[in-house]
Amino acid sequence: MNIGGGDEYDARTRTSEGVPGARDGARTTTRTRLPGSEGGANRPPTRPGRSLVTVVAVVVLLIAAIAFANRGGSDGDGGGESGNAASDGKDGTAPRAQPTAPSGEKPVKNSPNALASGFPHSERGAQSAAANYAVALVSADIVKPKQRNEIIEQLFAPGQVEETQRNMGKAYSPTLLAKMGLKEDGTAEKGSKYVSRTAPVGTTVRKYKGDSAQLDVWCTGVFGNAGKKSTNPVTSDWFTLTFELKWTDGDWKIRKFSQKEGPAPVNGDNTASSADEIAAAVDKFGGFTYAR
Repeated sequence: MNIGGGDEYDARTRTSEGVPGARDGARTTTRTRLPGSEGGANRPPTRPGRSLVTVVAVVVLLIAAIAFANRGGSDGDGGGESGNAASDGKDGTAPRAQPTAPSGEKPVKNSPNALASGFPHSERGAQSAAANYAVALVSADIVKPKQRNEIIEQLFAPGQVEETQRNMGKAYSPTLLAKMGLKEDGTAEKGSKYVSRTAPVGTTVRKYKGDSAQLDVWCTGVFGNAGKKSTNPVTSDWFTLTFELKWTDGDWKIRKFSQKEGPAPVNGDNTASSADEIAAAVDKFGGFTYAR
């Protein structure tokens, strides 16, 4: 069939021979209605231009997305002392966060349930150390005297170990532990589970020079006692840890650290889970043993 071929299809006829149910000699007509032809006035004509605009728009969005994803991908090791921005804004562009990208450095040696160690002697190595130390210092083990002293001994510079153990021992006093719903040994009362898990969101380098580094680690986490009778329910928190690190005995060690609140986003509208669900999630989802 020559659709729209100019052969006057309205007048095209053939005999009824072989057409079931047709009268002998009756004429049959094959009629093809094209968009905009007679009888099709009530159907809106197609608009091929709309499809073209859609395709062009999609292509533009894809190009923009690819450009955004690759932005800063060739910045190398970050350079400079700040380490957190690919531009200082002097050329008219706004500074942006330094992306986490493959550095070519070998990962640290760590085993499950063990603290990471053996970080590279570099700016990136210092950032990795700070991120991992944040996870350890705000973990559930830090409230237990024995485990706390072991953590401090591994993470802190030799000259700061004893003083830090003494100060943190005073901070986590029996009185404070009782308010947290914990026993003197840092374990939870029967029927509840203590939760303290930290997730680093990002790091930034304030200063870096050879064997010393000052860094901030932005963190979020969940903390509290998961139990039906708990007076200290599990809640989320946002905070920033500041570290001063020193290269000592082949690894980065903490000289001092401090903590402050935020930056914190607006709380979402998630429905709070029950204490049993939180406790089950902590048991089901193991914490990461290496960050960044």
